[in-house]
Formats: sequence, structure tokens, C-alpha cells
Amino acid sequence: MDRSASAAFRTEASFELPLGYVDESGVRHRRGVMRLATAADEILPMRDPRVQANPAYLSIIILSRVVMKLGSLPDVDTQVVERLFTQDFEYLRRLYEQLNGADEPDALEAPAPARANGHAAGGPLMLGEA
Repeated sequence: MDRSASAAFRTEASFELPLGYVDESGVRHRRGVMRLATAADEILPMRDPRVQANPAYLSIIILSRVVMKLGSLPDVDTQVVERLFTQDFEYLRRLYEQLNGADEPDALEAPAPARANGHAAGGPLMLGEA
């Protein structure tokens, strides 16, 4: 195994929210860590009744799965993500896309007829896109 190649491969990224999440005690949490998403992170939430009732809720569930740390909070769950300021929520959505998007020229893409969602091939799916 090539240790230099594995050392360069990052599975987590640190971030700092523009505004920060304010908890029930009034403490602001800005620094956190997001990990790379897995297939399960994008597939399993599709079964959630909240997503079935409101497809936009998919982004909230996915972010709650991939944000591993936020300030001194013991856990980042859907309730925390729901209470983020819009600017912070959008920041995390963009970070998710940067970390998980297929931005390399030789990244695998589904051929146009194989895309089950009706979108044309040519790029990665966006967070919450079906």
C-alpha cells in the first residue's frame, strides 16, 4: 500500500460556519467537521417518511449524517440542522457538494439513458436532487 497516496486522501474536512449554530443555552458553535458521504448516506434517507412527505427534507437528513462535529455539541442531528441559520445551512450544502461532487474529468458518470431520475448525464447529482 502506498502510504503517501493514502495520506493525501482526505475523508473529513474542517469548516467554520459564517454565523454559527446557537444552542438552547445561547452558546454559539461555528467550527465543525464534515466527512465524505457514503452511498448509504444518500440512499437510506429516501425511506424516511419526512423525505417522502417533503423531498426537500433530504438535505437536512444527509447533512445530519455527514456533519460529525459542531462546536462542543455532543451530536449533530436533524433538529440541529433544522435550527441552523439559512446562511449556515447553505454553506454546509455547498461544502457537501465540494467534498462529494465528481469534479475530476475522468469521474464516472451514468450514461444518459441509465439515469433513473430523468436528469441528463454530465455531472454529479446535487444534494437533495432525485
